[in-house]
Amino acid sequence: MELVSRFFNPPDSSFFLFGPRGTGKSTLVRQQFPRALYLDLLEPETYRGFSAAPERLRQVLLGSPETTTVVIDEIQKLPQLLDLVHSLIEERRGWRFVLTGSSSRKLKRAGIDLLAGRALLCTLHPFMAAELGNRFDLDDALRIGMLPIVLDSPDPTRVLRSYAALYLREEVQFEGLVRKIGNFSRFLEAISFSHASVLNVSNVARECQVKRKTVDAYIGILEDLLLAYRLDVFSRRAQRALISHPKFYFFDAGVFRSLRPQGPLDRPEEIGGHALEGLVGQHLRAWIAYSPEEWSLHYWRTRAGVEVDFVLCGPDRILAIEVKNSAQIHPRDLGPLRAFMQDYPESQAYLLYRGKDRLLNGGVLCLPCGEFLRELTPGRWLDA
Repeated sequence: MELVSRFFNPPDSSFFLFGPRGTGKSTLVRQQFPRALYLDLLEPETYRGFSAAPERLRQVLLGSPETTTVVIDEIQKLPQLLDLVHSLIEERRGWRFVLTGSSSRKLKRAGIDLLAGRALLCTLHPFMAAELGNRFDLDDALRIGMLPIVLDSPDPTRVLRSYAALYLREEVQFEGLVRKIGNFSRFLEAISFSHASVLNVSNVARECQVKRKTVDAYIGILEDLLLAYRLDVFSRRAQRALISHPKFYFFDAGVFRSLRPQGPLDRPEEIGGHALEGLVGQHLRAWIAYSPEEWSLHYWRTRAGVEVDFVLCGPDRILAIEVKNSAQIHPRDLGPLRAFMQDYPESQAYLLYRGKDRLLNGGVLCLPCGEFLRELTPGRWLDA
């Protein structure tokens, strides 16, 4: 695949750039900072040298007076470098540090807060449809996802199958994050049934035959490795009784499909519906991450079971989005959005479906899902 321009715009100051493996962090920083001093901590020689003597970084910089930007790739491999980076930023010699990572777990333990206010926190996500342009295909995205490492492969399905194994081997097992890798493997399969669903930790624990506390820890590992996220219920100015459990999502539709086992009792439309909802969710998260305004992402569900898949809350707007894996819109599909609009009259409601026509029905704008994703670009909404 030819080089794709990303929507991520790097800040002028030092920053962390987090993102799961395969999202293209290394490619991006090499493209945007071609003259930077580049330290790849995945290279054994580089890792050994700076692990033995972190102060070498200062010596290298002093010996290269023309250097203004320093890229440290996979910073979580050597978190003790953060103290020195903090000190170098404080010296105000004009150095900018770009610190990439695929896991925040070690950095949290090492004290990432030491750089609070000195380095911004940024995230890189899988491709957005608008980044791919005409190369985006909705059916392909639902099948293999939007990870650059997958889309750039001649055998995407094989890369997806090995993706979970890569994390199990390099991030989970080698780092000693879990004691029994077999239990974690069963957990990954069990939690895949919770994708795009309200999370019931007790049910997952029973399914993979481990303690509830263990499942909580495993979910925390997935979140720290940036492989999954949880959405909280939108409860501002709530007028109805709402549930309190979050919803669970893997970060990419293709990764979800690779982990989700299929059997004779599975309905393809159910798996496809969860993949479609997850694909929309990952686009909304990327849109929020790359947009200049502050937005938050939630879902809405009453105790009576009325649910809206996504609620975006911004500085001056509330957007409610329902996703349907169907080519036709039925009156009942609009019910949850209308209930939400009744509670929040200032909100705007959207229904995304697999049909071809843009429709306005009772104040709800119904859009073809593929069209919505192709037009979604940071800094603007579709009707802006």
